[in-house]
Amino acid sequence: MHGTIVRSTLALLLGIAVGMLGHQVLFAQPAQGTCGKLQQRDLEGVPGWEVIMFCSESDPGAVTGRHYHPGPEFFYVLDGALTIEPDGQPPFTVKAGESGYTGRKQIHNTKNASSTQPAKVIGVMILEKGQPLFTPVP
Repeated sequence: MHGTIVRSTLALLLGIAVGMLGHQVLFAQPAQGTCGKLQQRDLEGVPGWEVIMFCSESDPGAVTGRHYHPGPEFFYVLDGALTIEPDGQPPFTVKAGESGYTGRKQIHNTKNASSTQPAKVIGVMILEKGQPLFTPVP
């Protein structure tokens, strides 16, 4: 009985964490898994802005589609490799142990660079409160 309660509670917490990412992320990234927000805090000294730390996992060959974030995104690749394709700039690949950056509202596409290995990233975004984390672009 106790194990069932613990598993149900963990499933509920995971569902809340994934739900907090917003339907835009889940809808725009059907081939991409996610492990959710790790922290969300007010940006001290800058009223109306916040910092969000997140973890993201992508399946082999996953592609996000063109999108942007409302603020700068800093990320570190824990496992695998990602190819970032910013509009108007050459694509670049960030491998495990390397970090990357996309600027505020910089339209880009992100691909898992491998068709056989998943990728896992820890990231930080700085954004105005109430903004969606991910906005798809046609």
